[in-house]
Amino acid sequence: MTGESSAHGENAGGAGGSARLGIWLFLATELLLFGGLFTAYTVFRLKDPGLFHAGSLRLDRMLGAANTVVLITSSLTVALGLDAIRQGKERALKICLSLTLLLAAAFLGIKAFEYAEHFAHREFPGTDLFFSLYFMMTGLHAIHILAGMVLFAGILWGASARKFSADYHTPVEISGLYWHFVDVVWIYLFPLLYLIG
Repeated sequence: MTGESSAHGENAGGAGGSARLGIWLFLATELLLFGGLFTAYTVFRLKDPGLFHAGSLRLDRMLGAANTVVLITSSLTVALGLDAIRQGKERALKICLSLTLLLAAAFLGIKAFEYAEHFAHREFPGTDLFFSLYFMMTGLHAIHILAGMVLFAGILWGASARKFSADYHTPVEISGLYWHFVDVVWIYLFPLLYLIG
């Protein structure tokens, strides 16, 4: 390794520690946000179990399950991409990021179809408390998916510009942590909304 690349690795490593701390603090605030929504959902469900049971039965469990598989697979492609760049495999990173973006788009496409079905049956935010919380929680999650897609598009651009290597890949790692968090949120949302009737 040349002196220049070694210095770059050292500088990136120092910045990497701060970036990791920053993402963990950010995810802690996100956890509080979604945790508050989960708590509100649970409290209201305990107050009116019949309403929430009826609302849950109107959700399409197959579409929810399909989106769960899509997101879990996308977390796998993110993990494989990070492992690839740690080994200096830039092309494999770009393939994994592209697959992640496609899977994220598939998730949003399925969710859009599901929303359209609800609207066709006149089930809107404000229809009742269940659907208000359903649209709030899944809509907020969808916004996080969109943010992740923007993030990964930027990472993919950086990968195409050869900005990442085995010595420097902190942005890939940070983006991956964010995406895994978004995935975990859905893993909680799916049973809470679709399965616990």
